[in-house]
Amino acid sequence: MRVLVAEGDASLGEVLARGLRDQGYVVDLVPDGVTALSYTRWHEYSVAVVDWRMPGLSGLDVVQRLRRRGSRTPVLMVSGRTAVEDRVAGLDAGADDFLVKPFDFGELLARMRALQRRAAEVRQPVLTVGDVTFDQAARQVRFGDSRLELTMTELGILEVLMRLSPVPGDRRVIAQHVWSDDTNPLGSNTIDVHVARLRAKLAGATARIETVRGIGYRIISQGG
Repeated sequence: MRVLVAEGDASLGEVLARGLRDQGYVVDLVPDGVTALSYTRWHEYSVAVVDWRMPGLSGLDVVQRLRRRGSRTPVLMVSGRTAVEDRVAGLDAGADDFLVKPFDFGELLARMRALQRRAAEVRQPVLTVGDVTFDQAARQVRFGDSRLELTMTELGILEVLMRLSPVPGDRRVIAQHVWSDDTNPLGSNTIDVHVARLRAKLAGATARIETVRGIGYRIISQGG
């Protein structure tokens, strides 16, 4: 799951990025509003954590421009501003939630999960292909009556393929969703290795992952 952290305080940004990576997130850390906006043009984010006070463009400017562009990326704005009117301004600009600094990292995670659940409900809370289901809110995959134990990487790949099914998932799209540096897996057999492991865990399911030559992979229900 890919998240954007736009934080003007370099040391805080590194702490947040490290903590989120430890939780299994793919994190893009940027130091200013202009860079944040450019990243949102190239990547789809599950959540964006945006600092109000940043060089170039403020967090408020970033959120307003995102919404004018039609982006529905869930945004959690963080700020040292404590006045009620500041929180109102952030939410009115298009932020989905507002967290005042200093904050507990556990609360940040909880608020991010809440935003992800809301976004999943808007899209489709449970993805289904054959007898495999993916609960996007709970981040759980079930095959029949059993819960599948997947790594974060396998979970990310499966999510991309199930969202796109039956359309094939391009290798670059998979790399962008699952890895921080999407050039790494593209220049090696990394994606293929993880897909092979995922296929093994799905053995016996009516959903199967097919290789689409020259493109990538797709997951379909057996029989079409």
